[in-house]
Amino acid sequence: MNVEIVSFGYLHAAPPAAHLTLDLRSHFRDPHVSPELRYLTAEDESVRHAVLTTPGIMPLITAAMFAVDAFAAGPGGGPLVIATGCQGGRHRAAAFAVSLDCVLTGAGHTVTLHHRDLHKPVVHR
Repeated sequence: MNVEIVSFGYLHAAPPAAHLTLDLRSHFRDPHVSPELRYLTAEDESVRHAVLTTPGIMPLITAAMFAVDAFAAGPGGGPLVIATGCQGGRHRAAAFAVSLDCVLTGAGHTVTLHHRDLHKPVVHR
């Protein structure tokens, strides 16, 4: 199946249109609260490590993979769009999206990954 993954930040604009939107804001540790991680992004190993070691993240990635398999088994066609969102789009959503991309690609899906807000300025809150 062709899958498009879009990471984004809710504080920048409305979520993109998607078949499945995963909101990571309330249930998972936010690297933004750590001064040493705040100005980094999911392109940095320390941010990816902080996100991916948060309890619940890896089971959610697995659940998202099963959801893609369920969509692929259906009679519909066309690409499946998955949106992953957090506050600013620089940490949780982007790191989750990269990991989901790897898992889905490894499972034989064709994946396109786009980070809508990864390089936007840090949102001060």
